[in-house]
Amino acid sequence: MAQYTPMIQQYLEIKAQYKDAFLFFRLGDFYELFFEDAKKASQELEITLTGRGQDKERIPMCGVPYHSAEQYITQLIQKGYKVAICEQVEDPKQAKGVVKREVVQLITPGTVMEGKMLQEKENNYLVAITPFDDHTYGFAFNDLSTGENKATLLSGNWEDVMYEIATLGAKEVIVPSWVPAENMERLQQFLTITISYEDQDELPESLQSLCAKVEQSKLIQTFGRLAAYLVRTQKRSLEHLQPLQYYSLDEYMKIDLHSRRNLELVETLREKSKKGSLLWVVDQTVTAMGARLLKRWLERPLLAKAAIENRLSMVETLIKYFFEREELREKLKEVYDLERLAGKVAFGNVNARDLTQLKRSLQQVPAILSLVDGIGNPYGKYLIENVDQCHELKELLEKSLQEEPPLSVKEGGMIRDGYNPTLDQYRDASRNGKSWIAALEQQERQVTGIKSLKVGYNKVFGYYIEVTRANIANLPEGRYERKQTLSNAERYITPELKEKEALILEAEEKIEELEYQIFMDLREQVKEYIPKLQKLAKTISELDIIQGFAVVSEDRDYSRPVFSDEREIAIVDGRHPVVEKVLNSGEYVPNDVFMNHEREALLITGPNMAGKSTYMRQLALISVMAQMGCFVPASRATLPIFDQVFTRIGAADDLASGQSTFMVEMLETRNAIAKATQDSLILLDEIGRGTSTYDGMALAQAIIEYIHNEIGAKTLFSTHYHELTVLEYELSRLKNVHVSAIEEDGKVVFLHKVIDGQADQSYGIYVAELADLPESVITRAREILYSLEHQSISIENKPNSIKEDHLANEQDTDNQQLTLFQVDESIEKQLAQKNDKDKAVISKLKSLDILNITPIEAITILNDLQKKVKHR
Repeated sequence: MAQYTPMIQQYLEIKAQYKDAFLFFRLGDFYELFFEDAKKASQELEITLTGRGQDKERIPMCGVPYHSAEQYITQLIQKGYKVAICEQVEDPKQAKGVVKREVVQLITPGTVMEGKMLQEKENNYLVAITPFDDHTYGFAFNDLSTGENKATLLSGNWEDVMYEIATLGAKEVIVPSWVPAENMERLQQFLTITISYEDQDELPESLQSLCAKVEQSKLIQTFGRLAAYLVRTQKRSLEHLQPLQYYSLDEYMKIDLHSRRNLELVETLREKSKKGSLLWVVDQTVTAMGARLLKRWLERPLLAKAAIENRLSMVETLIKYFFEREELREKLKEVYDLERLAGKVAFGNVNARDLTQLKRSLQQVPAILSLVDGIGNPYGKYLIENVDQCHELKELLEKSLQEEPPLSVKEGGMIRDGYNPTLDQYRDASRNGKSWIAALEQQERQVTGIKSLKVGYNKVFGYYIEVTRANIANLPEGRYERKQTLSNAERYITPELKEKEALILEAEEKIEELEYQIFMDLREQVKEYIPKLQKLAKTISELDIIQGFAVVSEDRDYSRPVFSDEREIAIVDGRHPVVEKVLNSGEYVPNDVFMNHEREALLITGPNMAGKSTYMRQLALISVMAQMGCFVPASRATLPIFDQVFTRIGAADDLASGQSTFMVEMLETRNAIAKATQDSLILLDEIGRGTSTYDGMALAQAIIEYIHNEIGAKTLFSTHYHELTVLEYELSRLKNVHVSAIEEDGKVVFLHKVIDGQADQSYGIYVAELADLPESVITRAREILYSLEHQSISIENKPNSIKEDHLANEQDTDNQQLTLFQVDESIEKQLAQKNDKDKAVISKLKSLDILNITPIEAITILNDLQKKVKHR
């Protein structure tokens, strides 16, 4: 085994405690990484890999300057890694042997606090999970940057846990080491997330007060795991952590992960961009904390009618009070991120500029509260009652801090004159001493007659009198003491200058030390206001969201929804909020939706590209907007309060899990029909298209019948299986509707209007023509369509006995896999009597391995067979 230097041995000992993190090991002005950390970091950060030592003993090594380390740490955290910061914890001058070093903080994706590592408008959640023997899961989460702590108990399977993690958009999850490895593998297949392990689940004594209002032992144990991890990794004050709050999923509309993606609530499905999502439309917030809360509201719409109506009434009031709303909006723009400022105060990484931002924010609060009080809305008054404006803190910051303090807290220039008498004395000595030096320069120029003489300063030699070499002969003999010789000048000192130098430098040193101490004391005083600031932040955030709702509702001509206790839907001139915003003014074609106890399900048919999916999505989005407390894009809207929304729209593989498009479709459909209730909304688009025609049609009909007969949920089901439209006569609460289109001069015109009744065709070939498929393909498709339609007609015109034989052949599939070609035995006997060419065709068909040929190969074979039949 190689003999390492004491410093490398120290590194290895510390690294052994943080095996799953990059160890940033402080050496002078650099953080160094060694061994495997160095190899991996050099690749991830694209920095040079060097080495320490010679030949075989050479240790891989790389490093980053400590003053710019944050940007490198940010890169690693964004990629899901952890970084342990190892600092010198003793003065090198007093050290005997190797300077003592310790990890002072473990930075992980779920515990970042620095601004550059955080998304301003998104929470940064850390989740802790505890499985229990009764098949329940304790679930707690924290945003360290804001101090938010919440917990709930999940009953069900591991998928429910994964969905809740995904709903939060958590960056890191903490589990005990004994959680089954297969669960962790499934989680990492499902989400890109950092996994950490913590077996300690006893709540640290310093944080026990946070659970004072929580009685459920499972929640306390789970939060204990989370808190123990925070204490172990952060190694600093956590005074900004808010009391643990219990939340129940039954308080909110449930929208599973697939439905959230399909509806594009917070990001688009393809580009993962906010632009094009519902959040993009409704986000008119002007504060970072308001934007974060809005995202949470959007992902968890309310079920309590009274709470929804409170929000809607406030939106309505702010629409009426336009000028007050605009003034409120302008005041809110001056409010900084109070939540994260409070977190930085407690964490100890706040600077004077941060506190100046806090002061400016507090200066806006009286006007904000006055405006809300003035509009007279009861819910507005409720929001602002018992809110502490923190007058004393504002006055403290106004008296103590400069308007434009520096970034550094150790170089002075932060504290106002008049705040601290001792600091004023030092400043007076420093300022007077500098004035004396300026006067000395003028005096010496007059005495010596040397106009270029100057009094200067540097950190090595202090203050000096500098005379160019050409003027040295003009100096009175014995007036100065030589201090330093330069190539073209001499520097001198006098006893009086030495005395003033000592006074000035002592004052400046003491100024910096005293200012730093004053700032630390000031920070401790601000800590006492953290709970009040956090409560104020919540109020400001909610006011910001509601004014934003008023802005978008007025700008886009939205209306206030009405909620029906009879489960009735009556939407007049409904629009898809995102599509409408993307289109030019007046281009969007609005549609009505009417559903009641006699119209529980709508079977939607119509052309491709005519707007079936848009029509379905807009009902879901209108419902989400209504239950989050926003006006909706419609002339009038009456809605039930939906407990859940399920959507199966679009086609996508899940290759990582080995699931085909059709399997994903079936899993999402299963999730809907397994969990939906009578109070749910189900949107199913083109179910069954991923398999053979008869398979797909059978599944689609069975699913519709099950939802209609067993669940009774409001359902929109779009399909190209026109045969299913007969279900209107079999299912009493199902109605046919279709998206209309007309043909003019051989071209199809989509009207985008949904009307009662069934569509007569899908116009798929017209859509292909719009997509500019080759003319030969379009022509051939029309020929094939004509042929297929006439084959169907010829079967219908056969005598009943033949027709029954044909149908019996189609339906006799209970014990066999449906194949591309079904050959009736009687037909086969007839064909066997045909000529040799036909026999060859039949033989070829029998020999085909349908499951192991590509679509292109199948088309080629069919083409060859058809030619043989045609030219027999």
